[in-house]
Amino acid sequence: MADILSEARDAVSRNVTSAACFTCSFQVEDMVVLDLLRRHAPSIPVLFLETGYHFRETYEYRDRMTAEWNLNLVNLVGDLSVVQEKVEPCCAARKVAPLMAGLEPFEVWFTGLRREQSPTRANLKVEETHVLPSGKRLRKISPLAGWSWKDVFAYATVNEIPLLPLYEQGYTSIGCEPCTQKPIDPENLRSGRWAGTKLECGIHTMSHGE
Repeated sequence: MADILSEARDAVSRNVTSAACFTCSFQVEDMVVLDLLRRHAPSIPVLFLETGYHFRETYEYRDRMTAEWNLNLVNLVGDLSVVQEKVEPCCAARKVAPLMAGLEPFEVWFTGLRREQSPTRANLKVEETHVLPSGKRLRKISPLAGWSWKDVFAYATVNEIPLLPLYEQGYTSIGCEPCTQKPIDPENLRSGRWAGTKLECGIHTMSHGE
C-alpha cells in the first residue's frame, strides 16, 4: 500500500491550489481523499450535491463530519424551477446541472473515483481533463484511481476515519435513497445503483485522459 499511498499524496500536493475544490458524497473513498486534502488545504471547498433524496444516515453523517473536521461545505442545489417540475429523482436536474455550474469558479477538481468501482471507470487516470458545458477545461484529479476496496478500508481503519453507517448494512455504493440498493453483482460495487439499469449519473462523462 505504501506505493499507492505515496502516489496519492503526490497527486494531492502537486494539484492543491487556491482554485481547487473537492466533490464529496461522504462515501469511504471520499473521506480518504478528504483526509489527504485537508492536510494541505483545510479550507478547500467541499461540494455536496443536495438532491433532496439522500439517506437520512447520509445527511446525519455529512453534518457530523462537517462539524468534526471543520469542513468548508458547499451544498449544491439544482435550479428549483427545473427541479420542482420533476417529482422523481432526476440525475440531470438534481446532480449534473448543479455540479457543472458549481465547478465553474475552479481550475482543479478532486474526486474519490477508483477504477475498481465499475467497468465504466476501468480506464480512469489519476489526472484527466474535464470539459464543462461552457467549454471550460478543468484538471480532474482522482488520487485513489488505482486503489482497491481493501486499500481504501485499510487507510480508513489505520487513520481512524469513522464511516457512513450504511456500509454496515451491506451497501457498497451509496447515492440517492430511491436509486440505491445493495449490490446485485458482488463483483461490481456500483451494481446496486439505479436498479442495475445504468452505472453513471452523467457527472463524469465529459472527462478524458490527456
